[in-house]
Amino acid sequence: MIGTMRLALAGLLAITAMGTARAEDALKARIGVLRLSSSAPVFIAQDKGYFREAGLEVELKFFDAAQPIAVATTSGDVDFGITAFTAGLYNLAGKGTLKVIGGMSREKAGYPLIGYFASNKAYASGLKTPKDLAGKRVAMTQVGSSFHYSLGLLADKYGFKLADVKIVPLQSLSNAAAALKGETVDAALLPISTARKLTDEGGAKFLGWVGDETPWQLGAVFASPKTLTNKALVTKLLGALAKADREYHDVILAAMKDGVAPINDKTKPLLEIIAKYTNLPVEQVVGNCAYIDPDGKLDVKNVDNQIKWLQEQGFADKGFDADAIIAKDFVKAD
Repeated sequence: MIGTMRLALAGLLAITAMGTARAEDALKARIGVLRLSSSAPVFIAQDKGYFREAGLEVELKFFDAAQPIAVATTSGDVDFGITAFTAGLYNLAGKGTLKVIGGMSREKAGYPLIGYFASNKAYASGLKTPKDLAGKRVAMTQVGSSFHYSLGLLADKYGFKLADVKIVPLQSLSNAAAALKGETVDAALLPISTARKLTDEGGAKFLGWVGDETPWQLGAVFASPKTLTNKALVTKLLGALAKADREYHDVILAAMKDGVAPINDKTKPLLEIIAKYTNLPVEQVVGNCAYIDPDGKLDVKNVDNQIKWLQEQGFADKGFDADAIIAKDFVKAD
C-alpha cells in the first residue's frame, strides 16, 4: 500500500514538474498596442489562449498614440508593435531599426474606423462634409501620423491644398477629442471609439469615414531586427495572430451589414472580448469593427505609396521604399 502511494506521489510530482517546465519553456513576448478595435485579433488571440497554445507568454502594453509604439519597439521596451503606420515609424524602419512582418487593419468602405468630425460651431458655420476641411483647423495626434496621411489623401481627392489646412498636433486621441469638444479646433480625425461619446452627447458632428473616402492599409505588425533573430518567436506570434485574424473575419466581419455587426450567439463572445480590451460596451463595439484581411496580408503597393507621399511632404526621410522595410520571410503580400 505504501509503495503504491509512493508511486502515485512520484507520478504527481513528475506531472507537476512537466507543467512547470512547459511554463518556463514558453517564449515571452511584449506587444505594444492601442485599445482600439483595429487590434481585435490581438485581443482575441490573448483572451482565447491562441498565444499560449503557440507556446508564448504574451504581455500587452497599451499606448495612447501610434508613434510611441514604434519608438518602444525600437528601444526594446516591447518586442512587437501592432498599430497604424506613421512617418516616425517609417523613418525608424528606413534606418533599419524596424521591420514590417505582417498586415493588420485597413481603411475599407463599409467598415467604420477613423472618421472626420466637426465641432458644433464649425458645423453650424458650414463645415458639413470632409471636402469642406480646406482652410480649417484640424486636430490629430501627430504630424505625419496615419490621420495626417488620411487628410492628405482627402486633399488629393477633392483638389484642395493640404498646406491650406491648419494641422493641430495634440499628441493623443484624448487631447484631440477634448479640443474638438471645447471648440478650440474646427475638426478632428478620430477613431469612432474615441468620438462616439462626443457625438452621442451632442459634443461634435460626424462628417464621414476615411474608409469610404480613401481606403488604404492602415496598420501592421512590426518588430526590431533583434527580435527577428528569434525566428521561433516571430513564427509562433504570427501563427497565433493568423488564427485570430481568420476567426475575427469569418465570425464578425462576414456578418456585418451597413457597417454594424449583429449580436448573436456566434458573434457575442468575440465582441465581448473586443469590448473588454477597448473599455467599450458591446453595443458600441458592433459599429466599430475595423477591416482586417483574413490571412493577415499586407498591401505592399499601398505601403510604398504611403512612403512616397510622406517623403514628398518632407515627413519621411528619402532613400528607402517598401522593399527596404519589409521582412519578406514573414510578410504575406497582397
